[in-house]
Amino acid sequence: MELYAAAKSVIAPTARAIWPLREEGLHHIPAHGPVILASNHLSNIDPLFIGVAVPRQVTFIAKRELFAEGNAAQRTFTRALRAIGQLSVDRTPGQSSQEAMEQSLKFLGNGAAFGIFPEGTRSPDGRLYRGQTGMAWLALASGAPVVPLALAGTDRIMPHGSRVPALRRIGIRVGPPVDLSPWLGDEGKARARRAATDAVMAAIQRLSGQRSVPRYAASVKAELGKG
Repeated sequence: MELYAAAKSVIAPTARAIWPLREEGLHHIPAHGPVILASNHLSNIDPLFIGVAVPRQVTFIAKRELFAEGNAAQRTFTRALRAIGQLSVDRTPGQSSQEAMEQSLKFLGNGAAFGIFPEGTRSPDGRLYRGQTGMAWLALASGAPVVPLALAGTDRIMPHGSRVPALRRIGIRVGPPVDLSPWLGDEGKARARRAATDAVMAAIQRLSGQRSVPRYAASVKAELGKG
């Protein structure tokens, strides 16, 4: 926690000076205890701005590709993410997503604020894609509240192919916890996980105003790659 606070004391003012941050609804995030912060996903640097905006320490476990090392700007962002306590896991074939969820459950059991992108990968076109149900399993198994977030503008800082970050205003809107009480205790049921996930994604959509797409972002990216 001390290292996180020290890193944030440097990173947050710098980020805010370069990219003015407009914040709404941060009071919905509990000051203590376990909480899942579920956000839309527009850019690799989304965790950085969530970490800057949220008053308490936020931990992400995300696929390793999120921590890009390609060019100098990406390496700088990656080091900033790691400095404020973000973690990466290997999600290549043969690795278990359930293992990542179990690790996440331990963090929540210790009272952590846990950030997650239910879409599983960045939106390929700025729309909001179908949520994956691992987030719902985590929420229903832990009993932790799920607070929806919506980021805006992060996709315009480092658009695909850019090497130098652009100067843009960033927005973050936070909503009240999503009521998942109808499905508590049913994390083992696929239908309950799907319904709870859809409820969270609907809350994110109301905050972001994005157009919802009833498909997974990963499958759309795969099609675009083939095309």
